Amino acid sequence: MGQVLRRENVADFVDKLRKSGKTVVATNGCFDILHVGHVRYLQKTKSFADYSIVLLNSDKSVRSIKGPTRPINNEQDRAEILCALSCVDYVVLFDEDSPRNLLDEIKPDVYTKGGDYTMESLPEADIMRKNNIRVEFISFVEGKSTTGLIEQINKK
Repeated sequence: MGQVLRRENVADFVDKLRKSGKTVVATNGCFDILHVGHVRYLQKTKSFADYSIVLLNSDKSVRSIKGPTRPINNEQDRAEILCALSCVDYVVLFDEDSPRNLLDEIKPDVYTKGGDYTMESLPEADIMRKNNIRVEFISFVEGKSTTGLIEQINKK
């Protein structure tokens, strides 16, 4: 079972893992209504390193990105659900719209992002290059998205 790490402690924690010879992969997202696309994405993410860290948008951040009706599930519930997955070792909440600063602090060995991105369109590309972080792009599961689920529910 995964655990939630405090933002102010995560860089030191990752540094200790790395000093013990372990590798760390990070990804980020809102993970508002967990679905099979999320699970497959997180399973693939975990395959790239010894430990996986999900950088989770806080409620404040989700509202800023997705609008006033989101998130559906609050940050504590989303973090707990993610921690229940065997492919998630750690979760760290962040308030900004982007995980750029957090990624620059923790410097994971690998960073995963959805397949709709490329290095040219990746907002964090400069952080990846500066810190020599490998980026892996993971394909989406066709037709599976939180927005799509919400639209489907609202039609009923």
